[in-house]
Amino acid sequence: MFHLKPIIVIVAIQLSIGCNLNIAQSNENINLFKTEAALKYLALGDSYTIGEGVELTETYPYQLAEKLRLDSLTFIPPTKVAKTGWRTDDLIQAIDSSNLDESYNLVSLLIGVNNQYQGKSVRQYKIEFKTLLKTAIQYAGDNPENVFGLSIPDYGYTPFGKKEQEKISKELIEYNAINKQICNELNVSWFNITDISKKGINEPQLVAKDGLHPSQEQYLLWIESIYKDIKLKVE
Repeated sequence: MFHLKPIIVIVAIQLSIGCNLNIAQSNENINLFKTEAALKYLALGDSYTIGEGVELTETYPYQLAEKLRLDSLTFIPPTKVAKTGWRTDDLIQAIDSSNLDESYNLVSLLIGVNNQYQGKSVRQYKIEFKTLLKTAIQYAGDNPENVFGLSIPDYGYTPFGKKEQEKISKELIEYNAINKQICNELNVSWFNITDISKKGINEPQLVAKDGLHPSQEQYLLWIESIYKDIKLKVE
């Protein structure tokens, strides 16, 4: 998720695993999904969307698509444009150079933690997040009802971030206020999963083995908290 300083090279090596994954529509475990007249889901983001530290089918986009499948809403494996360490500007560039389909039945956006971690301009984040959300709407057939945004998890409540928890939390409150405001402006559903991420210190099973990213169990809690609303979008 982050570009770390040399003094923590070991952690950096661990977090780089899988970071070369960019645009992914994996054929692995494709039997989880029926493919006849299947719906399409595009997930835009960073390491939280890639699912750094967990298996492919344990990520929140896959868990969401599988839960919808069990409700007889047929999705092909999600397409992801995401990579560990990406900021909003990185995601914009990647989408511009991607060979994506013209339209998707569902599009999600979760981005910003690396803007915060790297000390980038909040003002610039606001501009770029709005650009990304407008792009997400375009890929959802120009229908904001088929798009949803997620708040940025608070990594201050992980073993990696706990020493700077107060600073991290304070800054992420500002970032999440921005992405919530822009989602509201563009009539896009916004979901707060940050409160779930704050359970990470007291409930270590909610943090992946790298001590930083969400575990399969935490992603499942995200899905449970948003599922009812998401299902209404695609029924």
